[in-house]
Amino acid sequence: MLPLKEKDRTIVQTLLKAGCCPRCVLRFCCVGLQSAYRQPYQILEDELHRFAKPDESSNPTAAAEEEEDPPCKRIKLEGAEISVAGEKGTAIPLPGDSFDTQKNEQNVCVVCLGVLQDFCDKDFAQKMSRAVDSAGYQFNSLVVSVSLPPQLSVREHSVWLLVKKEVGLKGLCLGKDDVIQIKEAYKWLIHPLISQELGVPVNGKSSFEVSIAFIHPETDGDCHFLAAACSDCFKPAKNKQSVFTRMAVIKALEKIKDADFRKQFPCPPCPPVTKCVAQDIQCLHSPVFIAGRYNKYSRTLPQTPWVIDGERKMESSVEELISDHLLATFRADGFNFSSSGREDVDVRTLGKGRPFAVELLNPHRAVFTKDEIKKLQETINNSSSEKIKVRDLQIVTRDAVGHMKEGEEEKTKSYRALIWTERPIQEHDIEFINDIKELRVNQKTPLRVLHRRPLAVRQRVIHTMKAQFLDEHHFQLHLRTQALSYIKEFVHGDFGRTKPNLCNLMKTVTDILELDVESVDVDWPPAIEDEDTYE
Repeated sequence: MLPLKEKDRTIVQTLLKAGCCPRCVLRFCCVGLQSAYRQPYQILEDELHRFAKPDESSNPTAAAEEEEDPPCKRIKLEGAEISVAGEKGTAIPLPGDSFDTQKNEQNVCVVCLGVLQDFCDKDFAQKMSRAVDSAGYQFNSLVVSVSLPPQLSVREHSVWLLVKKEVGLKGLCLGKDDVIQIKEAYKWLIHPLISQELGVPVNGKSSFEVSIAFIHPETDGDCHFLAAACSDCFKPAKNKQSVFTRMAVIKALEKIKDADFRKQFPCPPCPPVTKCVAQDIQCLHSPVFIAGRYNKYSRTLPQTPWVIDGERKMESSVEELISDHLLATFRADGFNFSSSGREDVDVRTLGKGRPFAVELLNPHRAVFTKDEIKKLQETINNSSSEKIKVRDLQIVTRDAVGHMKEGEEEKTKSYRALIWTERPIQEHDIEFINDIKELRVNQKTPLRVLHRRPLAVRQRVIHTMKAQFLDEHHFQLHLRTQALSYIKEFVHGDFGRTKPNLCNLMKTVTDILELDVESVDVDWPPAIEDEDTYE
């Protein structure tokens, strides 16, 4: 028994006559009971047609007239022939019916264009299941995404105007927002079927998405009249093949007047010949983020691939040595690498290492135990032990990655530099350096990075320095500085672009021969117990 009331009879009659499918009829009757939509299509159609027929018992006058003036035998015989024909499958309406109750399984719905007729049964759910299985993803829940042709919104609006007019004649009203959306009804139908086929629940917050897109080339032109009526709603956009997007069409339908719409588009819509076509079923897993710290021991290894004018300068990079293993293990389609700062190709990163994070795009496997991540870390280290080491490897959230960049300029970093001086020095010549605290320097964008950084003068702070004498032309300098300071430029001055600099302070030409990052003072990602220390 359908949850329909007497006030719904006019809507049912109007929509059946217009060529709507049973499920679209329920939508416009604002039926929110999901089980009603899940009834077998033919049973649902039969129930609606029975409901749509006028109840003769409620009209005794008409019944009395029929008894007093019975039809002639010829009409009775014709009626019998019609009934017999109807038993074979298609019920043909009796002459004189005020609405069309014809049931024809071949007719394509004028509103949903077949979406709620042919793409929400067990057979289609099995087709979706096979497509998902063949994609090779690991998942324990899923969310179904549905993309509908924009012209469905135009046809929905047309039928709504028709229904609004008919119910208005009865002194009733129907709000457009009260109508159940096609997409919502479709999900009510397909969710339990696909869940049963794949053996996992459907969860709106799942990280694994199965998307199905429908197209209907026959009616693509349904939206075109809106471009003339509401031209400001249709603007060319990047990555959009057509200006007639669903949102643009909805915006235009909200703007156009009912009378203008009726003049340019039929109410009800013209019956289609073909049904919608389901394009390829697509699977997509949301990104997985993995973080850790890396040590870099090589002075000939860039952090990221070093390519100049299309020519590769180094055979590998920190990014690749880490990410290649992650890509293979997570079976991801791609990645984005980020870190807390970066070191030059000839600079080592020691101590506890530099924090990094890798965004793995569309991973086919996303669930790992802590032991599996630990083995992955060992694999990376065993294959690249001479160049890099990784520690504290772990899966993190997208929000957690933001901690790595928060307050970046306020953080501190510690360095060890091997300094050369042009003028011979003695130990007492560098003792004054140890007393310098909170030295503020102005650094114009260095010449070596000017091609990729905007020209600006940035003030940075050298918090502390400690000099250690080696010989008359060399000493070791330990610095603790504000993050994002250019250490090399502070030492040699960069042709006066950094002021003050070590040359000014020592009153001689100085240069940097070697530089090591000893610590990056970022308390992220969280340390993992029982980690070895890589120095």
